[in-house]
Amino acid sequence: MKLTVVGCSGSFPSAESACSSYLVEADGFRLLLDMGNGALGELQRHCGLYDLDAIFLSHLHADHCIDMCAYFVARYYRHEGGRCDPIPVYGPEGTEQRLTTAYADTPSASSMSEVFDFHTVKPGTFEIGPFTVHTERVAHPVEAYGIRIEHGGRTLTYSGDTGISDALEELARDADLFLCEAAFTHGKEDIPDLHLNGREAGQTAARAGARRLVLTHIPPWTDPQVNLADARAVYEGPVELAAPRVSYEI
Repeated sequence: MKLTVVGCSGSFPSAESACSSYLVEADGFRLLLDMGNGALGELQRHCGLYDLDAIFLSHLHADHCIDMCAYFVARYYRHEGGRCDPIPVYGPEGTEQRLTTAYADTPSASSMSEVFDFHTVKPGTFEIGPFTVHTERVAHPVEAYGIRIEHGGRTLTYSGDTGISDALEELARDADLFLCEAAFTHGKEDIPDLHLNGREAGQTAARAGARRLVLTHIPPWTDPQVNLADARAVYEGPVELAAPRVSYEI
């Protein structure tokens, strides 16, 4: 598998990065995890507008899904070559309604489903293209999912947005790469069931036996170097900060 960071800023885009979006590729199949603010523009550095094969939305906060409205425009109003066939979109219950409401002026109430083939995510195991994926609900104020992606004997786990969660630890069990949010700063923010800090991300990786930790979803107001140091203090494996346009072979 190949993982490319399209955007990794939390809450809102930074001067350097779009919000959460990650491209996972294997066997010629392209799966996008989340499409937050600014992600659609950055995505075009890595693949064509119509080259995605499926999209997974971890939850329906704007910094993880709002550029789906712009992607709707690209797919629905495409004239050259005709309208695209619907692309599978996996998201929490109500994803179609959320995007339709956010766009606010679709030609009809069902226009989103003319270009997006919506599938409701629940905890469980299923296939997306060549990938075997396992999803579990994690600790966030809205319905939110972490995802474990397996292919060719390798495993990638993506936390989405979450506070401390036993389910996340299981999703990350022995993962080759654990892409984990670290939005909060240890000793500064302490809000249960919202986000992890760097120390908590490191502790989760250590307990899960993950082989590599990449911290992501760090907002512009959070010092990433503090979170990196906090993670390294409790996790002995390799750990680094996600950065846009960086790719990992898994």
